Amino acid sequence: MPDIDDPEVTRVAVMLTWRSDPETDGAAGMESARITTNGGGFRAVGRIIRGGEGGVLTASYRLVVAGDGTLSRLAVDVATAEGEQQLTLSRSTDGVWLVDDGSGGSRGHFGGARDVDLAFSPVFNALPVRRLALHREPAEHVLPMVFVDLPTLTVENTEQTYRTVTAGSPGTPAVVGFAAGSFAADMTVDDDGFVLDYPGIASRVTL
Repeated sequence: MPDIDDPEVTRVAVMLTWRSDPETDGAAGMESARITTNGGGFRAVGRIIRGGEGGVLTASYRLVVAGDGTLSRLAVDVATAEGEQQLTLSRSTDGVWLVDDGSGGSRGHFGGARDVDLAFSPVFNALPVRRLALHREPAEHVLPMVFVDLPTLTVENTEQTYRTVTAGSPGTPAVVGFAAGSFAADMTVDDDGFVLDYPGIASRVTL
């Protein structure tokens, strides 16, 4: 499998920004990330700022996705008025996850999950979309997922459904359906599988 650091693969770096919709999401906020793609893998360095009835939080993350589209490592730091927390997740090539919150690590398989979903972040929806090429080839998958909550950084195993509504083509966005529990939405994604519009969560903006 090609690696994210493979010198034979051309790297492309972009800065992407999303704004949440307080009317549907319940909080005002923004997320910006520097994303470097390299074949099927990518790296992302991002920051989330959100404010609502529950208070204000800021979270920064570093994400590494391997050449086969599976997560290699995620580090998250979150701060609220109550304090700061850190979390690191990594996945070995044999599917074992290591979760470390700074007080000691634990290991698990999380139902065979290969992807992580960080609460409120549209960046992380790109993991299954790109890995399964749902923005290019019509398909539907019910996936085990490692879900990381904000601001608690609680980690749990969940199930999410991704399905191609409309496959894209060069210059034409794709639409990918998402469902988890009682929530469902149709996401519009760009040629690289990154979210343009995610109803109820966030939409891409140009600064």
